[in-house]
Amino acid sequence: MGFAECFQENNSILMEGALGERLKREFGLMVDDNVALASVIYNQKGADALKIIWEQYISIAKRYHLPFLATTPTRRANQERVKKTGYVSSIIDDNVKFLKDIQQNSGIEMYVGGLMGCKGDAYSGKDGLSIVEAIEFHKWQANLFAESKVDFLYAGIMPALPEAVGMANVMSDIELPYIISFTIQKDGKLLDGTTILDAIINIDNSVKNTPICYMTNCVHPKTVYEALSQSFNSNESVRKRFLGIQANTSQLSYEELDNSKELKGSEANEFAQDMINLRKINAMKIFGGCCGTDHNHMEQIARRL
Repeated sequence: MGFAECFQENNSILMEGALGERLKREFGLMVDDNVALASVIYNQKGADALKIIWEQYISIAKRYHLPFLATTPTRRANQERVKKTGYVSSIIDDNVKFLKDIQQNSGIEMYVGGLMGCKGDAYSGKDGLSIVEAIEFHKWQANLFAESKVDFLYAGIMPALPEAVGMANVMSDIELPYIISFTIQKDGKLLDGTTILDAIINIDNSVKNTPICYMTNCVHPKTVYEALSQSFNSNESVRKRFLGIQANTSQLSYEELDNSKELKGSEANEFAQDMINLRKINAMKIFGGCCGTDHNHMEQIARRL
C-alpha cells in the first residue's frame, strides 16, 4: 500500500530515531558545513554507519510488527547550500536511492520520506522566508524528490508559519503525501508565536492537498504534552491533525541545547512512557526519535506501542 493508505489504516507507526547525533557520537563522523548529513553517503564509513543505524531501527519495527518511516538526511540540502559545495542536484537522488535500497531489503512495511527544512535557523527562526519566498526557494528540492519517487515528503522542524505555508504549497502542488513538522515550545506555540491550532488552520486553508498530518521535531514529549494542554490548543482540529513526534531526550530549551557542549538525555524507559502519555490528549500515531535517542529508546517506544 502507499503511505497515505498506511497512515489511514494504522494507529501506531514507528519512525526512525536519531541519525546525526549518533553519526557524530558513535562513529566519529564530521558533517559538511553546508549540506550537513546529505554528503555522508559518499564516504564508505558514513554509508556503513547509516546502514547500521537504520537497520537497528528496522529490526525493532519488524520485531513489533509496526510500519516504519525513514527520511533521507537532506534537511540542509537545499539548492542554495548545494551550490556552495562540490555536489550537484544528484545529491538528492543519490540519497533517495541509498535509502530505497535499504527499504527494498528491509523485509517490512517501510516508507521513504524526502526530508526538507527551513532556509534559516530552525531553533531560533532567524532568516525565515515569507510565503512567496518559500514557494520559490523550496521548489527545487521538492521537485527533485518527486522525480526520485519518494513515498512522502517531510518538512522538519519548521519554526515559523509563513515559510511552513509556502513549503506546504509546494508540496501540495506535487501531490505526494506530506507532513509538516513544527519547532514548538511549552507555551503551545511555534517560535514565531503562532499557536499550533492557528498553524494547522492556516496551512489547511492555504493548500489544495492538505498534509497527511502535523508533527513536531527535536522537543521532549513532556514539553509537547504541556504545549498541547494549553487551552487554545485543546481543540478537535489539533487532536485530529497533530499526530506525530520525533522527540529528543532533553527538556532543555532550544537555546540551552544549542549552546550545550554535552549531550543531554533521559533514560529509555522513562522517555518512552512520556512519549506514550501523549496519547492521553491527542490521537498520536507516529513516534520517532531525535537528538539523544538511539535503538534502546526506540525499542522501549515500540514495545509500548
